[in-house]
This record gives sequence, C-alpha cells and structure tokens, in this order.
Amino acid sequence: MTVYFIGAGPGAADLITVRGARTLAACQVCLYAGSLVPRELLAECPPDARLLDTAQLDLDEITAELLRAHEEGHDVARLHSGDPSVFSAVAEQMRRLDAAGVPYEVVPGVPAFAAAAASLKRELTVPTVGQTVILTRVANRATAMPEGEDLATLGRSGALIVLHLAAKYADRVVEELLPHYGADCPAAVVAYASRPDELIIRGTLDEIAQKVKEAGVLRTAVIMVGRTLGAEQFRDSHLYSPERERHLC
Repeated sequence: MTVYFIGAGPGAADLITVRGARTLAACQVCLYAGSLVPRELLAECPPDARLLDTAQLDLDEITAELLRAHEEGHDVARLHSGDPSVFSAVAEQMRRLDAAGVPYEVVPGVPAFAAAAASLKRELTVPTVGQTVILTRVANRATAMPEGEDLATLGRSGALIVLHLAAKYADRVVEELLPHYGADCPAAVVAYASRPDELIIRGTLDEIAQKVKEAGVLRTAVIMVGRTLGAEQFRDSHLYSPERERHLC
C-alpha cells in the first residue's frame, strides 16, 4: 500500500487539484484533519472507505492508523489543509513512515497564501517593487523559531512577508515590522480564504492589528505585509515586452 499526503487546498472544496481528487477516490482509507478540511471533500472517497478524523489524535495514534492500513493492504489518503510543503506537520509523519518502511507520495495542493493573494486580487511579486516572498510564522509557546528567523531579522529584507498562524499575535507582528516597513506600508489579513465566510481586512501596518481585533479574527488567517500589496506605478514585466527577443525562448 501507499500513503498519499494530499493537499486539500485552502478551504473551498473545489480547490483541490484534479490529481488530489482522483487519488482520494482511489483510497480505501482516509485520514483527514476534521477542523480544517471541508467535509464535502469526503464525498470523493469510495462509498465503503474507512474515514477517520484526526483532529483529536496525536502523532503516535495517527502513525498507528497508517501502519494498520499498511498491514491490511490499503492505500491511504492523508488529507491535509492547504499544501503539504508548508506548515502541514507532514515531516514528522514521513519520518515515522521511513522508519517503518512504508511507502508514501505527496500530492501538492493550493496553499493558503495563494488563495489569500487571489482574494486580494494581487500579484505578490511586482517588477521593481518586490520580487521576494517570505513565508513564516511567529514564535509561540508550542514551537520556538530557529535562530535568525525572528520577524525583526526577516523584516530587514523589506520583502513581502506572509505570516501563517499569526492573527492572534497581530500586535507583536506590527511592533517588530514597523521599524523596517514603516507605518504606511500596506498590510492585509485574509481569514478563511476561499470559503463562504471569507473575511478580508485591508489597511496600513500601523492600523492592521487594531482592525484584526475589531473583526475578532484569531485563527485560520494569513497576514501579509509589503509594498507590493499597494503597488500601482511599476514597470511592465519584461516577459511580454516588445523588446524581448522571443526567438531565444
């Protein structure tokens, strides 16, 4: 059997990839994060599939379920929100499977930051304004940040910063980024991106934390800070320039 780590996308059920949906439909066992994955996606599973919500399970219990399916000869869909490559906690699951000799594959999904950018109708990389995107989070009691990856250090780059799992700490985000980005820097928060209850908050860096508080946003949100969010006057990309020598492509 094979374990398939499948990115379920940011929230809307129809934002799972075609490959993800097809893989889900072929697995007899599905482990899913019930608090984050839309229930509509479970309709893609075979009618007789064993479905298990992992919201209340720890890593040992999840691993035990994966090994049980392996012993029974069943392929497993391990359904994660967003994309497995960032903030998905799949690394420790893969490590356990490697140790047990259980094969697995990864099916990418639409990440939350991409859904948020789509909702904002913004390209995050704009010519001459910003060409770098930093995906990060803030330190909390659960997991400390590695040395050199604190916001004060990352903020020195001036690049667009995308923060996951940080809405609860919006005040701290503003405090650490203000010296590098300035009070007037565009900022935005997108909660529940792509879902029916999606909420978009726009403002400047010095006011975004208060707006987040007033909206009551505490989780399932992406914070973005950077000049590309408000860029209007910028050079056209060389990609479609009439001066580009297209025969060299």
